[in-house]
Amino acid sequence: MAIPGSGLSRDEVLSQLDAMKAHDVRWRDGRAFTLAYNAGDEVVALAEEAYRRFSTENALNTDAFPSLRRVQADVVGIVGSWLEAGEDGAGFMTTGGTESILMAVKAARERGRAERGVTAPNVVLPTSAHAAFEKGCAYFGLESRRIAVRDDWRADPDAMADAVDENTVLLVGSAPQYPQGVVDPITEIAAIAAERDVNCHVDACMGGVTLTYLARLGHDIPAWNFSVPGVTSISVDLHKFGYTAKGASVIMHRSKRLRSFQTFVTDNWLGGFYGSSGVLGTKSGGAMAAAWAVLHHLGDEGYLRLTAAARRACDQLADAIEATPELRLRARPEATLLSFGASDPDALDVFAVADALWRRGWYLDRQGPPPSLHCTVNAVHDGRIDAFVADLRASIDEVLAARSTGDQGAYGTVE
Repeated sequence: MAIPGSGLSRDEVLSQLDAMKAHDVRWRDGRAFTLAYNAGDEVVALAEEAYRRFSTENALNTDAFPSLRRVQADVVGIVGSWLEAGEDGAGFMTTGGTESILMAVKAARERGRAERGVTAPNVVLPTSAHAAFEKGCAYFGLESRRIAVRDDWRADPDAMADAVDENTVLLVGSAPQYPQGVVDPITEIAAIAAERDVNCHVDACMGGVTLTYLARLGHDIPAWNFSVPGVTSISVDLHKFGYTAKGASVIMHRSKRLRSFQTFVTDNWLGGFYGSSGVLGTKSGGAMAAAWAVLHHLGDEGYLRLTAAARRACDQLADAIEATPELRLRARPEATLLSFGASDPDALDVFAVADALWRRGWYLDRQGPPPSLHCTVNAVHDGRIDAFVADLRASIDEVLAARSTGDQGAYGTVE
């Protein structure tokens, strides 16, 4: 496509953009069980307005934009309190869970190199840990040592310990892990890391907000944050269950010394001193300001309310799946994520069920092995589960009658 010879009017541009969105999933109506999160029209509108006001401010240099220094400090401080980071905790905002995880991998590599002279570093992590760790290992030249999970889908600390050697710089646990929605045994994993004085990162991109408030609501939550000795860093996405605009995550370190291994500085060019806290240089202040706005607007009471709503919907959906003979819940959710497959995979193709649900306007993640459908349940789904379950039943009946099959699809795309 070539750029128009004469520019389009504002109305023409916006009209074409609106037309492009016509076939997107209706996430504002609670039709997406992945990718988008909704705390209500008022919160979405506030996030969009805060984003607009700071969209062209540049967080590369907060000397020029001290507002963004304040925004980041406030947001990181709030997240640190959720994580029990204490006075020594230190972190940065990033553009998402992937960047936070990349920075955790990079920091572990740099610490191993600086303190122990490690030149062939490896990461020991369960097969359930997020794909972004693979990305980090590929980008930064670390070996990924994937260890099979236990029958309950949780990490196996004994097997992980056996995989650790003198070149290990990082152990990983998740709270919760994404595929089946259960919390890894963080205490045991962190103890292995502490014994060997290496980094232990907890991927709480999905659970950092939710687990904090579920505990406040009286749920029995396994230990997972900085209260666990040996945990050195934690990632928390605010654009997920923080309900802020896309592009907002936090990576928190137990200390400024540990955080220092994340940063990059150089003066080896003709442009003077250059420092960067993450992958990006230039970074819009939009998502940062939106996060600050939503955190302050919702407050403690708002997050208690939204977390209760999301968990209520998740439990309702889990109960419905367990009551459906053709389906099998992979694990009882410990946060607000769940996955399910077919009781008899030879009789029912769950990817075909996903196709049928999409024709009815519902979008779910497809994953495997084993072939499963995944639901990230958030506050917008409270009150909508009955409608989804009715369409799920209809989709199952349609697939069984037609004996249709579907494709696994992809969690992320490259087109």
